[in-house]
Amino acid sequence: MFKRRRFKQQLTLQDRLAAWAKQLQDEAAKLPPGPKRDELAKKAKQAKIANHMNDWVHSPGLQPAK
Repeated sequence: MFKRRRFKQQLTLQDRLAAWAKQLQDEAAKLPPGPKRDELAKKAKQAKIANHMNDWVHSPGLQPAK
């Protein structure tokens, strides 16, 4: 049986998503208008939305079902 390789993440998910979104935005800004630029902008937006969802899930206002 194969042994799974596990490692601890150095940054939180929130930090990684924010960094990835920023990187995608920077790459998209360097490209001329076109489908590749639109694709990178869409991925950056999805990363930002995922980051907001992560904030929402971990917010103190969210209570477990009783």
